[in-house]
Amino acid sequence: MGGGRSSAAIAGFLREKGFDKESIEKLLSKCKRLEEVQIEDASKNWEFLKSIGIEERKLRGVVAKCPKLLAIDASAKLLPAVHCLSTLASRPEEVAAAVVRFPPVLSHSVEEKLCPLLAFLQTLGVPEDKAGKLVLLNPRLVSYSIQDKLSEMVAFFSGLGFELGALGKILLKNPFIMGYSVEKRLHPTAEFLRSIGLKGQDLRRAVARFPQVLCRDAEKTLRPNAEFLRGSGLSEREVAMVVGGYPPVLIKSIENSLKPRIGYLVEAMGRELREVAEYPEFFRHGLKKSLENRHRRLEQMGVACSLSEMLECNHTKFAAKFCAG
Repeated sequence: MGGGRSSAAIAGFLREKGFDKESIEKLLSKCKRLEEVQIEDASKNWEFLKSIGIEERKLRGVVAKCPKLLAIDASAKLLPAVHCLSTLASRPEEVAAAVVRFPPVLSHSVEEKLCPLLAFLQTLGVPEDKAGKLVLLNPRLVSYSIQDKLSEMVAFFSGLGFELGALGKILLKNPFIMGYSVEKRLHPTAEFLRSIGLKGQDLRRAVARFPQVLCRDAEKTLRPNAEFLRGSGLSEREVAMVVGGYPPVLIKSIENSLKPRIGYLVEAMGRELREVAEYPEFFRHGLKKSLENRHRRLEQMGVACSLSEMLECNHTKFAAKFCAG
């Protein structure tokens, strides 16, 4: 009887906070402890979460993702977690943003999860002052097991030839890479990169410069782009040079990015495709603002130069170099 009354009471509380019947049922199913929570405690936790800067409209989403936050002890769990996250933040709103991004971050123990994670990140070469920023940007890291998931990730990168201390730079470039499965995503993608000619130092350099490429599905995203480059006339070796020099080429839109640039290079500029193998960052430059504009100006002046000379300087230096006088 007591449990039923408590369940009805917490349901009434949640209705007052804007949850409909279906949402309330999901919350109670997701967190059985909610049925036994006193309204005073749930209200206290709700107000505490508001006090750290979470807007009411976002707070409903936070609780929907982690109803446990209304059931755990505020002074024993919520307060220490928020205090610890606050010491890592440079601005108060960063803590609220981290909680909104991954609400369960407040349900994990500071001593058992957060502190060991920060220490672990430093062993990977993440500076102490940036380890906290990393956690705030990707608070889901707190939920990963160091012994299992994170250690497996370290072993994977070690297998590519990275030294332990170098992993910090990769994490700082892409804090979300730790969330991907080594077996299902990172390893198959690395094998694909090897298959198109990136090996050893070339593979490490590409991954270090643009770790996001490892997070993409090799078959769905990377292979079509590599095949397009080959189909455009680049040799296997030249494809490897392009990908190694500018890894994002594998994730750019073929129709909206690669095809128009290659078409303009060959048809309008009258250049050979092999030039992009010598200057892969050609694909980084905007078609209208850089390629068309600069080519037109050079053509008007009768100036011939390489792609790198044409594109690697900013607009001011370009004007000073080619358009002065």
